[in-house]
Parts: sequence; structure tokens; C-alpha cells
Amino acid sequence: MKTIIDVKNLTKSFTDGLTVTQVLKGIDFEVHEGEFVAIMGRSGAGKSTFLYQVSLLDTPTTGSIKLNGHITDHMSNGEKTHYRLMELGYVFQDYSLLPELTALENIMVPLLMQGISMGVAKKRAMDALQSVNLENRSGNLPSELSGGEQQRVSIARAITHKPKILFADEPTANLDSFSSRLVMDIFKKLNKEDKLTIVMVTHEEEYGKMADRIVKLSDGLVVK
Repeated sequence: MKTIIDVKNLTKSFTDGLTVTQVLKGIDFEVHEGEFVAIMGRSGAGKSTFLYQVSLLDTPTTGSIKLNGHITDHMSNGEKTHYRLMELGYVFQDYSLLPELTALENIMVPLLMQGISMGVAKKRAMDALQSVNLENRSGNLPSELSGGEQQRVSIARAITHKPKILFADEPTANLDSFSSRLVMDIFKKLNKEDKLTIVMVTHEEEYGKMADRIVKLSDGLVVK
């Protein structure tokens, strides 16, 4: 089975004045193509920091990250931005939608940034909305949507360009149990039917168990 994420000896330290805090302390991590992995651990264990390094949203202090055969260690910021836009998808706990754009327009943004025409982008964005059962909310602004609906728009935006890997950071943290379950059902469908590789940070055991595998972090290290 193909390894789509291969991380070796990943460390991350933050410096505040003379104080150096090592958050990640040498992590090795692999994910196979089509796998759904949950990253779990107590608050402060380094889960989100780890996700940000692996997903190229931040730069580790040391270590190597290979994504879908691409060694990312020496990529420039511009190269990382382009790779994220073309190959990766992101879902955050705060939805990160542009408030002045409709649901449909929010989903179209990354497609237009890729240079896709307006007409094609609109069709693909509507297809993505249909996949999360929100086609009837395409013209609504984020402020007119519930938290669960906003998160489903966020998922539609993350998958509309057919990424190789979807990264999700506490995607159910701000949702009620019904909306959380809807989001997790969408993730499971994307993983099983579309074979999408998903790496998700969560603190909720119930949702972690829906993944193929749980990786636990404690004090910046992977624990068994």
C-alpha cells in the first residue's frame, strides 16, 4: 500500500525571549493512501502544532516531511503555497469562511485561484455543495447559516479541487452533537467512497473511533 505521508524525526520549538519550549520532540509518522487517521491526546499534547507542520501551514524546527512522494523540506514559501492550493484540503474548527461571500462563492475561491474559469468553478462548487446536502443554501452568507452548515460549506470548499489529502483540525469542536455527526458522516463517506486520505485532530473519543486508526500524542511524542 502506498505511503502518502511520511514524517521523520519531526520537532518544533517556540522561542519567547530566552525561553525555548519544545512542543514536538521527534515524531515519526506514516499514513497510507486512502487511510483515515485520527490524532488524539490531551490539551497541550501538540496535536494541532503537529497537524500544522505536516500540512505545510507551518515549518518544523527539524525533521523531514514527504507528501505523496514530494519531499517538502526545501520548498520555498511560494512552492508550499502552490502545493497546498493544488494538492491539499483543510477544515478548521472556526470554519474560516469569508463573511462577505455566499456559500457558493466561498467554495469557488480556491478554484478561481487555480485559474479555473468562472463557469467551471461555479459548476464544481455547486457539485461540492450537493455532496454535503447544502445546494439549497448556495446563495446564503455565512452569517445566515448555522455552525453546522458553515462547517459543511467549509468541507465542500476543501474538497472541490479533489485534494490528495484532507487535513481537519477539531472539525466538530464548535458544533452540537447532531451537526458533529453529520460532519463525521461526510468524512466517512469521502474516505470510503472517494478514497480520500484524511488526517483529523480531535479530542472526542466517539469521533476518533470512526477513523481507521488513532495516533495518540502525549508531551510532543507519539505514544502507543
